[in-house]
Amino acid sequence: MRILLLLLVVLLAGCSTKTKEVKTIGSIERNDPDLDAIISTDAPIEILAEGYNWSEGPVWIEKDNMLLFSDVPENIVYKWTEENGAEPYLTPSGFTGDSTRSNERGSNGLILHNGSLILCQHGNRQVAKMNAPIEDPRPEYIAIASTYDGKRFNSPNDAVYRSNGDLFFTDPPYGLANLDSDVEKELPFNGVYKVTPSGTVSLLIDSLTKPNGIAFMPDGKKFLVANSDPAKAMWYEFELNEVGDSVQSARIFYNATDKMGIEKGSPDGFKIDSKGNVFATGPGGIWIFNKDGKVLGKIKLPEASANCALSTDEKTLYITADMYLLRVKMKM
Repeated sequence: MRILLLLLVVLLAGCSTKTKEVKTIGSIERNDPDLDAIISTDAPIEILAEGYNWSEGPVWIEKDNMLLFSDVPENIVYKWTEENGAEPYLTPSGFTGDSTRSNERGSNGLILHNGSLILCQHGNRQVAKMNAPIEDPRPEYIAIASTYDGKRFNSPNDAVYRSNGDLFFTDPPYGLANLDSDVEKELPFNGVYKVTPSGTVSLLIDSLTKPNGIAFMPDGKKFLVANSDPAKAMWYEFELNEVGDSVQSARIFYNATDKMGIEKGSPDGFKIDSKGNVFATGPGGIWIFNKDGKVLGKIKLPEASANCALSTDEKTLYITADMYLLRVKMKM
């Protein structure tokens, strides 16, 4: 009997599966009780993948249960799935020429629109659509916007579609070799633009020093823009007029300039959920604001974070932070 029991124990041990070790990083900081409805302070910040040069622009693709994200300097888009982890998806992603002086040549912000992948391409200096199905990616691109007033953009960085089909995007100089002093810079400002479905490009804002992340509030009229200038590290809120062809009001949503240099990171990419909560990269990690600009808490990270993406059900936040791809599960 003892021998049979011993054999049973051995067989059960052989049938058991190893639990995959979950690596974590950082912590959750609570600044306001309202954070409790969004995320637990003991929620783990999981490391899903690592080893990238500078990870950016994540977008969740619901129908394929996968996340796409850019490694900007390496000119590659990666995909991550629960089953296979991270693997190359698309290259070249942002520069398809023969040579460039830029160290940030790849794609940056990625968005999904009408089933197509839209890329902010630093090296090609345009916003483009991948001319291939999501399931069968190829480095073939159709320009959506490449010039304004006959001049090439600097390096489109992040983008968002409004519900009426208008595309809004930011154009800082980070993809140029020497930023503002680069001889290839054709526009004297770093703008925020709108592109209509028919392809008409209009300049909405030319007063921001380093416009970066961009997203709409749930009302579809107000949108935020992150300014990643260390001297003016702010998130701005703009409101469109009724027609939607110009900005009718503006305010500082939050000013983090005094936090610059204390911890790694600056206002960069961000996402806004259906309740108006803002998940924004900034000094020290991901800042979580309510719709009025009140800081509810932070996802504290030791490395600079670049952008984030929400799952369709808004229960998971994916974060690109320097060499990492991270995940935080939330309550919402």
